[in-house]
Amino acid sequence: MLHLRAISPKDRTDDVCGLLGESLGVTNVVVLPEAARQPAGDLVMCDVAREAVNEVIDGLRRLGLEDEGSIALERVDVSISHVAEAAEENAPGHGDDAVVWEEIDQRTEEEARFTWSFAAFLVLATMLAGIAAIIDSSILIVGAMVLGPEFGAVAAISYGLIRGDRRRIGRALGVLAAGFAVAIVVTFVCALVGRWTGVIAVDRLPAHRPQTGFVYRPDRWSFIVAVLAGAAGVLSLTAGKSSALVGVFISVTTVPAAGNVAVALALSHHGEIWGSVVQLGVNLAGMVVAGTATLLVQRAAWALVRKRRTA
Repeated sequence: MLHLRAISPKDRTDDVCGLLGESLGVTNVVVLPEAARQPAGDLVMCDVAREAVNEVIDGLRRLGLEDEGSIALERVDVSISHVAEAAEENAPGHGDDAVVWEEIDQRTEEEARFTWSFAAFLVLATMLAGIAAIIDSSILIVGAMVLGPEFGAVAAISYGLIRGDRRRIGRALGVLAAGFAVAIVVTFVCALVGRWTGVIAVDRLPAHRPQTGFVYRPDRWSFIVAVLAGAAGVLSLTAGKSSALVGVFISVTTVPAAGNVAVALALSHHGEIWGSVVQLGVNLAGMVVAGTATLLVQRAAWALVRKRRTA
């Protein structure tokens, strides 16, 4: 269940309550007349089954609450109510499968912004991946994958593609380009300093790297892994329940490739640079393709569920 809080102009509160009353997935409706001050109006609250949220929000928008009032949603972690259970059963589909499009819209909008925290996490992840390349450590590769924050921007591109939002796509591409550029440059400089001071004792990356060699050797599996990662990542964003381990899988061939580029440049191992760049590009493209396809399938499947329910 999700908790909805709306501020309604006084002359539209009856229409709002009528809309909520018509939805099978709405329950626990509460109206506090003239409770809101900024913006002024009546406070209307209710619980909404996740699978019914989109149609409720669309209806509230048609009533003008987006412009002259306010609409807010928050997750209900525990709901002890038979009427709430009945609302979830009456709503079409299953809550865990429902996509709250407004939630995805706002999350991807936020991810399509370059922030210092995004840059910091990407730099740290890329530096870990660079160290992993030098010592051939699969454990550090996993650590880099955990820290990598880039999938949010990838998801923003996928969402922008299905919405035809060029501005969002352009901003997300800029975030990825700037983020990886900063991360690679910082890792490159640190690798140079490490080489000059003797912290890095090798002149070139190891010739035999059984744990991390995949990073600079793109093949057909690179794209397959990227497609699976993109689909898993989008599902983790849209599903009502998701695993925290999804983030580990998503960065499997992006951040490690960026780290390998940086240390290969610093150690003058030019043979691995191009392969790492191709690996990075192939996997970002694969994730965008899979993410977009997953969102399209979800939108089509949910439209079919609603159509069958109302038929």
